[in-house]
Amino acid sequence: MAETPKFPAHPYLGSNPDSPKDECGLFGIYGMSDAATLTALGMHALQHRGQESGGIVAFDENQFNSHRAIGLVGDNFNSPEVMQGLNGSMAVGHVRYSTSGDTALRNVQPLFSEFKFGGLAMAHNGNLTNAYTLRKKLIDRGCIFQSTSDTETIIHLIAISEYSRVIERITDALSHVEGAYSLIAMTQKKLIGLRDSHGVRPLVIGKLGDAYILTSETCALDIIDAEYVRDVEPGEIVMIDEDGLTSVKPFKKRPSRFCIFEYIYFARPDSVMEDKNVYACRKSIGAEMAREHAIDADLIVPIPDSGVPAAIGYSEESKIPFELGIIRNHYVGRTFIEPSDQIRHLGVRLKHNANAAYLKGKRVILVDDSIVRGTTSLKIVEMVRNAGASEVHMRISSPPTAYSCFYGIDTPERSQLMASNMNLDEMRKHIGVDSLAFISMDGLYRAVGELKRNDDPQYCDACFTGEYPIPLTDHQDQAEPNLLTLLKEPNIS
Repeated sequence: MAETPKFPAHPYLGSNPDSPKDECGLFGIYGMSDAATLTALGMHALQHRGQESGGIVAFDENQFNSHRAIGLVGDNFNSPEVMQGLNGSMAVGHVRYSTSGDTALRNVQPLFSEFKFGGLAMAHNGNLTNAYTLRKKLIDRGCIFQSTSDTETIIHLIAISEYSRVIERITDALSHVEGAYSLIAMTQKKLIGLRDSHGVRPLVIGKLGDAYILTSETCALDIIDAEYVRDVEPGEIVMIDEDGLTSVKPFKKRPSRFCIFEYIYFARPDSVMEDKNVYACRKSIGAEMAREHAIDADLIVPIPDSGVPAAIGYSEESKIPFELGIIRNHYVGRTFIEPSDQIRHLGVRLKHNANAAYLKGKRVILVDDSIVRGTTSLKIVEMVRNAGASEVHMRISSPPTAYSCFYGIDTPERSQLMASNMNLDEMRKHIGVDSLAFISMDGLYRAVGELKRNDDPQYCDACFTGEYPIPLTDHQDQAEPNLLTLLKEPNIS
């Protein structure tokens, strides 16, 4: 299982530690003199996708220049000395939340390697479900790994490929890989972007003048006033060089399985994902919840920040007033003291505090994006009751999270997931609410523009259904599979 993040959550999204953790964010640009500075700005817009570390590799026509560091973009790419050392008209950047490998400088991306054909930098969002199996074979062959990231597996597969052209080597390497991934790679001459054949993880194309951009979300285009062109298609490889953009689709066509949790939680609300505005989708989810799970109440209160759009949609549909009954402190940062057990029990108040003047004597509907372990939900409900609420109901803008994700999102083992161990009424009693309801699978699909979920769903929803669209090779022999953590294996640590 991926490590707990050691840095504060980004202020655009929720700081709820009970929610699934973010993934990674990618940004690459070709054909702009100040490429690294624009990359740093794009990474800042993507900070919600990973707060553990960040890195930039730039190419200045003669050599590759890089800077990688643990921590936030604004803390590590804010000095003239750092940015002046990243000269070049082409750059690729990465913000990381680890789902494979530890939080160490050796795992900070982009990873860079020298090959027979020259240098290559690679940034990866996702998770390879056969990385450990491949890694053991590569080590037996004599490959020496420098990191514990599954991304390095792709690097070694490129190195041992017998093809001559870079794009052929990358295609050959990925033909051995299983999993969900978006990649940006950079050579001396090209910027390359690609998505897995199911398109689980996002990647979009933008333009700024004559420069091309590849990035995880459109909000990273907005921050530099770039134009959104289109999404990279599932199974597509795009190549950008002095002749412009070209595209190939070398892999077998497979059903689209874009991660539906991007609409629920991960993406920034102002982004467009697969031609859908994320904020609009979240409001629509809230409206669907109001239609499915109506109840008399005085106030709709979001658990900030990720519950806000769905709460607005619920309020508009139900005609129940929306109020900020819980206030979030955006400036918590890391824990600044080692508290006693008594003080530690109050820890949720470092991030959230009840707005008691609006809650006292009211029937309150709390709206949140998900429940994973349930620990934070329990504390927030207790806090709202202590503020004087007469009733507390909870509505969740996702179906129950009952299965672990193996495709690049950090969720606990299934044994730690509340919905995997309790029925709805048991969850309600555990959290301490008067009623608890989750949006239905069909309601979620309707909210994102589908009629309903059918036997051939358009999205990856395995964390709700247990229907994994991509093989779990590294886990298939385990009765209770764990998330891939290479450091747990003593022979490769």
